[in-house]
Amino acid sequence: MRRFLPCAAALLAAACGKPAVEEKKAAEAPKPVAYFHVDAATAGSIAGAVAFRGAKPARQAISMEADEGCRKANAGQPVYEEAVLVGKSGGLANAFVYVQAGLEGKKFEPNTEAVVLDQHGCMFVPRIVGIRAGQTLDLKNGDAVSHNVHPIPANNREWNQEQAPQAPAVEHRFARPEIMIPVKCNIHAWMRSYIGVVDHPYFAVTGPDGTFVWKNVPPGDYTVAIWHEKLGKQEQQVHVAAAGSAEVNFTYR
Repeated sequence: MRRFLPCAAALLAAACGKPAVEEKKAAEAPKPVAYFHVDAATAGSIAGAVAFRGAKPARQAISMEADEGCRKANAGQPVYEEAVLVGKSGGLANAFVYVQAGLEGKKFEPNTEAVVLDQHGCMFVPRIVGIRAGQTLDLKNGDAVSHNVHPIPANNREWNQEQAPQAPAVEHRFARPEIMIPVKCNIHAWMRSYIGVVDHPYFAVTGPDGTFVWKNVPPGDYTVAIWHEKLGKQEQQVHVAAAGSAEVNFTYR
């Protein structure tokens, strides 16, 4: 009686006279990122202003009586809630202005400079922060009291950072664009800040004069949007011609 051994793989290797060889795939080097570079010959600009018209809202005093350290940090002087901060000429400060649409498909080189969010006088400074996705946020505590910084994003990872008095700066990054991320202090309920995260360099936080300007803008059609924590959001369409300048203004009442 003949007996057959079911070792087809071994018999095949013996018949060929060659040992089985395992194939190895060469590791592919990652492709370099194709960053978009604005053509200096056709680059334009967008400038504008954000204004507030009407009676200025009355300032609301913040009570820090519950924390003696915060009172001392402000030398006993009153501190006011300044969500709506209007300059002498009617310019609106602390408005976040950014290009909302028109840059799709363009990836810009990252910004390696850190953006600072400080805690001073038991208040966040600045109140409104603009930052690029992936850019470093340096979180500082310049006070002699402890704080607990707690951003509450919807499109990024939530985190909660305790900082002792005069502690070293702590670095954080937001991976994805998001307008806007509210930030609170879990120890001092009146502390508020907001972070606007975008994936391009065309954004600004207005000062007391309400103005902003972006240079080196590629020609095209854009939607420029503005966000304010109390007054809401507005947007406008704007066209930037090759080597031209465009103006877009916003008014809140």
